[in-house]
Amino acid sequence: MNELTTDLKSLHEATLNNLKSSKANNTLRAYKSDFKDFGAFCNKHSLNSLPSEPKIVSLYLTHLSKNSKISTLRRRLVSISMVHKLKGYYLDTKHPIIIENLMGIKRVKGSIQKGKKPLLINHLKSIINVIDEQKIENKKKLRDKTVILVGFGGGFRRTELISIDYEDLEFVQEGVKITIRRSKTDQFGEGMVKGLPYFDNEKYCPVVNLKNWLEISKIKSGPIFRRFSKGLSLTEKRLTDQSVVLIMKKYLNLAGIENRNFAGHSLRSGFATVAAESGADERSIMAMTGHKTTQMVRRYIREANIFKNNALSKIKI
Repeated sequence: MNELTTDLKSLHEATLNNLKSSKANNTLRAYKSDFKDFGAFCNKHSLNSLPSEPKIVSLYLTHLSKNSKISTLRRRLVSISMVHKLKGYYLDTKHPIIIENLMGIKRVKGSIQKGKKPLLINHLKSIINVIDEQKIENKKKLRDKTVILVGFGGGFRRTELISIDYEDLEFVQEGVKITIRRSKTDQFGEGMVKGLPYFDNEKYCPVVNLKNWLEISKIKSGPIFRRFSKGLSLTEKRLTDQSVVLIMKKYLNLAGIENRNFAGHSLRSGFATVAAESGADERSIMAMTGHKTTQMVRRYIREANIFKNNALSKIKI
C-alpha cells in the first residue's frame, strides 16, 4: 500500500511539473505576479486565496474594475486559474457569479481599449534619419538602426527580435531568411521562418543594414543584437526586450515625436498597419507576424482603411 501511495505521489509531482513546463518562463512569472496581487487582496480581507472559490474571485474582479481595464481583469482571472491548476486545485472560473459579474462590469465600463501607437513609415524614417545625425560611434548607430528596421520589417515581437542568433540567419538572393525558434504563440518550439526582402532604398533596408551590422560587429555566432559596455565595447550579452523599447523611444524623442504612447508592440503593430494600408491581405500579414487568429489583424486592417472608401468622402459640401 505504501509503495502504491509513493507511486501516486511521484506521478502527482511529475504531472505538476508537466503543467509548469507547458508554459514559458515569462508566462509563469506573469501568473505569479498577478496572483500575488490577488493574494494581497485576500489577506487584507481575511479570505482564502489558495484554494479560493468563485465568490471570492468575483469580489476581487469587482475590486479591480475600479481602476483596471477589462483586459486586465481577464488576464488576472486566467492567472488565478492557472496557479490553482499548477498547485493541484480546481477553481470554476466559468461559474455564473464570475461570468455574470464580468459581463456587468463590461457593460458599465465599456470594453473599447486604446492601444499603443503603431510605428508608421514616417516615424520609421524619422528614427533612422535622426540616428544618422547623432555624433556617436558608427557601430552603435548601425546596431540601433538594424534593431528598428529588422523589428519593423519582420513584424517581430520584442522577445523574438532579441532572441535571433547568427545561426538563425540565411542570406539569399531575395533577402534574408530568419528562423524564429520559439515565440509567444509557439510554446512548443515548432518554429517559423520569416523572409525579409531587399528594399529599393538601401538607407531604410533591413537586409542591407543587417549585413553592414554583422560586418562591422564581426559577429559570427550567438546573439546578433548585443549590449555595449559603458566604454562602448560590444559585449557578448544579448540585448534585453526592454532595451528595444528604450532605443525606439530615445530616437522618437530626438526626432521631436511624442513617444509616450509608443511601446515595444509598436514595431509589430506598425508593420501590420502599414502592410494593410499598402493593400496586403490578412493572410500575408499573418504569415509574417505569426498571429494565430484573424481578430487582431482585422483590427489593424480596419484602422488602416478608416479613410479609404469613407462614406463621408462621397458627400460634397
